[in-house]
Amino acid sequence: MHREGDGSEGLDRFSLLVGASGRSAPRRSLRVGIGGPVGSGKTALVAALCRALGRDLSIVVVTNDIYTTEDADFLRAAGILSTERIAAVQTGCCPHTAVRDDIAANLEAVEALEAQHVPDLVLVESGGDNLTLTFSRGLVDCQLFVIDVSGGDKVPRKGGPGVTASDLLVVNKTDLAPLVGADLGVMARDAARMRGDRPVVFTDLRADPQAGPVTRWVRNRLGQPTDSMER
Repeated sequence: MHREGDGSEGLDRFSLLVGASGRSAPRRSLRVGIGGPVGSGKTALVAALCRALGRDLSIVVVTNDIYTTEDADFLRAAGILSTERIAAVQTGCCPHTAVRDDIAANLEAVEALEAQHVPDLVLVESGGDNLTLTFSRGLVDCQLFVIDVSGGDKVPRKGGPGVTASDLLVVNKTDLAPLVGADLGVMARDAARMRGDRPVVFTDLRADPQAGPVTRWVRNRLGQPTDSMER
């Protein structure tokens, strides 16, 4: 049910750069955008990734909310990172505008965290939006899109750039499938049809609080050795 891209396109960009002096220059962090509808589990996924990767990677997080700092407050309260590694952007506008069309506030937050902490990984969580949300490649290097089963098994076949063009599609809250009558097999079939070779993973953060398939995908993008995802 899980499919994986090889992630090799990220290896050269995030390797150490060697200048004419022969000295290694600091490597650039991998910036990962996390988008999806309200309530799909984006913030919980960010927390899961920080728990799973934070022991051996330096991580910072930028959250987006329209009027509040709720997602950043949740992450700080969860204690998954030190508070100074989490920045909140209050967009005051549609979520996709702040991560795709006018990225200035997010880019400023990302660059400030990078200057202060020199992280391996930057997670940029968008505010909740619809299936059209995508990130500017001027802000992030790759993006994953989170949908959840409670919306029904029709969601993948509805398409939209979030579903079809993201580097990874995450179908979350699979434990709810029996409760809402969603067929995970149908979702897998439709997601494969809409996305072609782009990878899709299914997650249940209650059963797997470290989001194993997504964690392995991120490690792959960083060029770290991982076990193969379940198929």
